[in-house]
Order: sequence, then structure tokens, then C-alpha cells
Amino acid sequence: MKHALIALVTCLAVVVMSWPQPGAAQLDKSKVKKIMQEKLKNSQTLLEGIALADFKKIAVSAEELIQLSKTAEWHVYQTPRYEMNSNEFRRAAEKIIDKTKAKNIDGVTLAYFEMTMSCVRCHEYVREVRDVSLPVKPLRDAH
Repeated sequence: MKHALIALVTCLAVVVMSWPQPGAAQLDKSKVKKIMQEKLKNSQTLLEGIALADFKKIAVSAEELIQLSKTAEWHVYQTPRYEMNSNEFRRAAEKIIDKTKAKNIDGVTLAYFEMTMSCVRCHEYVREVRDVSLPVKPLRDAH
């Protein structure tokens, strides 16, 4: 059961975390892309730590994720919903660190899943905002 959960979370994390993030007007899109790639790299390392029960690797990766989430490039939108998603991500990463200190691999795995779900919700929101702000092409006249 644990292996199936890890496989599911891995697939979900790879797909979700590799989605491109639209940059806000004031941010360089290449910087946003770079930070999202760092997030993916650290998330993969964290998952490797879970699979190996390497609590040091888990803690270091979770701390790196928290630090990434505090950078200016992370904050693509300045909205309450975006901030809520970022806070959920940080809380889940902090929970991973707490569970690591307790050597609770099941707790770490659950918190990793919560962190991944916060990514899913945030990427969903960013896509909604991006889609709403895209210019709409006028329909051609049928005449």
C-alpha cells in the first residue's frame, strides 16, 4: 500500500510540478521557470528521501522548498488566494520537517501528499487567472 501511494504521489508531483507557470508582468518568466524547476528538483529529492527513509535528505529538501517559497520569483500573483496556496505549501513542508524529526515516515508521506495537493491547487488557480486574462479573438462574421 505504501509503495502504491508513493508511486501515485510521484506521478502526480512530476506532472503538476513540471507545468509551466505564467510570470506576472513585473517578474521575468525565465526566473519563474527556474524556480519551478528548483521546486521540482527538490520535490523529487524529497520523494527519494521518503522512499529510502533518509530523514536527513527529506529535511534538507523540505527546508529548500520553504526557502524557495519565500523568494520574490515565487510570488507570481499578489492575491489572497495565491497567498493562501503558498502558505499551505509552506505549512505542509514544515509539517514534513516536524514528522522527520519524529522519524515518522508515514507522517512525512502524508505531509508530502498535502504539499503536492497545494501545488495542484495553486497551479490550477494560476491557469484560471492566466486563461481569464488572455485576449479573446473576435468571431468571424458568418456573412
